[in-house]
Amino acid sequence: MIRRILATLLPAALLAGCGAAPLPPGTQVLTYASPYPPGHPFSRADQRWMQHVEQASGGRLRIKPYWAGALLSSDQSMEEIRHGVADIGLITPIYTRGGAHTQRAQAGFYGGVRSMGEQIGVYRCLAARFPALNDEVRGLRVLAVQPGNFPGILTRNRPVRSLADLKGLRLRAPAENLEVLRALGADPVDMPMADVYSALAKGVIDGVVAPADTLKSLHFAEVAQHFTALRVSRGSYPARAMSERSWNTLTPEFQQLLEQSQGVWEAALIDEMNAAETAGIAFGKTHGVAFLPIGPADQQRFDALYNQNAARIAAALARFGSDGTPIFTEAQRLIAARAAEHPSACASNATDPATHA
Repeated sequence: MIRRILATLLPAALLAGCGAAPLPPGTQVLTYASPYPPGHPFSRADQRWMQHVEQASGGRLRIKPYWAGALLSSDQSMEEIRHGVADIGLITPIYTRGGAHTQRAQAGFYGGVRSMGEQIGVYRCLAARFPALNDEVRGLRVLAVQPGNFPGILTRNRPVRSLADLKGLRLRAPAENLEVLRALGADPVDMPMADVYSALAKGVIDGVVAPADTLKSLHFAEVAQHFTALRVSRGSYPARAMSERSWNTLTPEFQQLLEQSQGVWEAALIDEMNAAETAGIAFGKTHGVAFLPIGPADQQRFDALYNQNAARIAAALARFGSDGTPIFTEAQRLIAARAAEHPSACASNATDPATHA
């Protein structure tokens, strides 16, 4: 509790200490907090957004960042931003321990999605239609939706060339993939990603479901030999937000600027994550990692199992008072419509954010 109070007061105290150099009239400084270091791909995208905001405002709206968990935790970030630990922050509703069950579940409803831009577009459509998603971020003004690179299967020394090769493998995987992997004969486990390097090195696990950028960013190329391009679907979620209290201190001009900058932020996230994946693949190749394809029939079977599991997760939301089945059904309708190049009811909101850059 003391740490929380001090963290809440720190931004104001630091800004107050800058009184020796008063800001020009009409200038406003907002604090931004992230659990990631400044060199992380997410943080690089954040910095590009900050530069855009300052330039677009003519220097009258500035963002002061606090990186590497100096102010913000990973599992309580939504509450911390709501209560003013920072004006703006990186939030993770899919990792929050309580109060965001629908948000966490919906990120697994995107089976068959083809791109990060499509992930964002589908989420926007869902949020516009289903109040439960917005209810779980009440008290926050969402400034950006975050997509993600598609994970594959990274293994220590047993190559995976087909789904049959997953049998008996002990794999670290996200919670929404555990039942899918069990159905394929694997022995999946859920553990913090920070523990995976050590577990791979010691042979505690045989592999991990992770995107290719981790070959470099988490040094997995040092402890694994094979990367199989099984496309594991994933969705988007609101990941940058401002407290409503701070939002209400902004002028209408600054509010409009931040609303219009959402596409810039999301495009920067896509760009930085794509760059990280490219760097990870190149790093893996120079360190002897073998990149293996997966057959179309196996990919289709995996996608079918993924959606069957997602449908079960959607139905299970009823125990939290949320009807997840219509959300899952609509997500799949939107993805199918885009794959068939048929316009959907939400087509105008489902554009790739890169077009806003």
